[in-house]
Amino acid sequence: MARHLITSALPYINGIKHLGNMVGSMLPADVYARFLRQTGRETLYICATDEHGTPAELGAKELGLPVDAFCAQQHDAQKAIYEGFGLSFDYFGRSSSPENREITQHFARQLQKNGFIEERSIRQVYSLADGRFLPDRYIVGTCPHCGYDKARGDQCENCTRVLDPTDLIDARSAISGSSELEVRETKHLFLLQSKLQGEVEAWIDEHGKDWPILASSIARKWLTEGLNDRAITRDLDWGVPVPADTWPELAAEGKVFYVWFDAPIEYIGATKEWADQDPENRDWKSWWYEATDVRYTQFMGKDNVPFHTVMFPATQLGTREPWKKVDYVKAFNWLNYYGGKFSTSQKRGVFTHDALELLPADYWRYFMMANAPESDDTSFTWELFSATVNKDLADVLGNFVNRVLSFSKKRFGEEVPAGAEAGEAEATLGREIAQLLQEYEEHMEAMQFRKAAQALRALWSAGNSYLETKAPWLEIKTDPDAAALTLRTAMNLIHLYSIVSEPFIPASAAAMRSAFALTDTAPDQTRATWVSRDEAASLSFVPAGTPFTVPPVLFAKITEEDLESYRERFGGGDDSAA
Repeated sequence: MARHLITSALPYINGIKHLGNMVGSMLPADVYARFLRQTGRETLYICATDEHGTPAELGAKELGLPVDAFCAQQHDAQKAIYEGFGLSFDYFGRSSSPENREITQHFARQLQKNGFIEERSIRQVYSLADGRFLPDRYIVGTCPHCGYDKARGDQCENCTRVLDPTDLIDARSAISGSSELEVRETKHLFLLQSKLQGEVEAWIDEHGKDWPILASSIARKWLTEGLNDRAITRDLDWGVPVPADTWPELAAEGKVFYVWFDAPIEYIGATKEWADQDPENRDWKSWWYEATDVRYTQFMGKDNVPFHTVMFPATQLGTREPWKKVDYVKAFNWLNYYGGKFSTSQKRGVFTHDALELLPADYWRYFMMANAPESDDTSFTWELFSATVNKDLADVLGNFVNRVLSFSKKRFGEEVPAGAEAGEAEATLGREIAQLLQEYEEHMEAMQFRKAAQALRALWSAGNSYLETKAPWLEIKTDPDAAALTLRTAMNLIHLYSIVSEPFIPASAAAMRSAFALTDTAPDQTRATWVSRDEAASLSFVPAGTPFTVPPVLFAKITEEDLESYRERFGGGDDSAA
């Protein structure tokens, strides 16, 4: 049986992420990792903050902090939010770690040895006031296309046109504000991707056949347009330094590797960080080097696809070492906000810390996965969010749990009632549950999360249909044993839901499980072992006589007053359309 390695695109260190970032990488990776662990497969889910590059330096400068202190602070803030969302990383690392520095420099040396890195002279903007070369993002000015006066040297955020620093009108340093700039010659390292294009194409032909169309089409578009040699160093104070033993002159000038060279290598670096915490029992290389028994799945938004399907594999191939390359790329489209883009810089849309302040994580987890932007872009609206929460979570699941346990406690006391032997209605229900569970499992294996959420909801609905058909509130008047059987069966459904719902709504699943005082349940209630279809069909997890409690309401409904306050705070409706 294969071991499963999972990574999600590294969240950038600069700023709290919005819901679009969450649904496009980290959350679906977590849902899949939880499912794999529950089904007994050895799984390692790795992520980290991406800490190098210009925005980190500028963000630190804005707050008056040293960049290392800024990154440490931001890492802790992001980590706390991801814990709040119940993300079950095996390790959440930092790309500024010594481990990533060591492995990135190793990659660079290997690529140099094999003839895939070349030193080239280029012309670059130099700031006399700052006494340094300026990377593209350190130069701001007026866009020649739209007149936006805060355009960066690589792209205008207003009209999205790609720019060269020399295109800008009234260009100035983003550090000092000085316009004393001149173009000078300097040297940088280039990764010769053009020499690796054929190998990357052959690799994608072999391994990309089963990728989603979104991932494979983006990769092939880049290959069709041709891979260009790419500068992999920058003039920054913060980053993985160019090693002096290989490039003494560039190291002396303080060159560091470009963030997009070292960021994907941090998947390996973070795995080594994880292993270094417990070297007796953890071997990072077994996951990454000659790891023939590992199935590697990456999760990311569509903007990250080229780097993961083309550039990083080219880097790995060029080392001529047996590094583990991705087997499956699960890419996502955008989650928009009322038809327009979420924007970190414009504070537009719902951000993860605000989401957790409003409602528990499971509300957001379920909504995002039930509406995951898999086949096309999807749009967040408060109306859709409240409808999903109220119908699926509150009415279908939460109400079922509450009415079954409350009614049974009222009529039969605080133990699961015995009642009659299961009959044809229970046998029919069991067959339906087994079929629905199979569909759910198949969608989860295929990482079709919207379909999986629909199948999970169908499992919940089956319980409601059974309850409505049997109507224990009527049965109890004429046949208490029949009513007890119905309630016992429904309680077994609740326990089943507590297992199969865990990947989507882990906190609520744990609350459902803890309602029953089962002797074989793990005391921490953190993870339930998956059940076979036969076990599910038998509906005999919770025997008669098992003590139970009625948990607090699992999901409170979102009221019209709540909606009004959300729209007022975050925007919504016509004024939010892009």
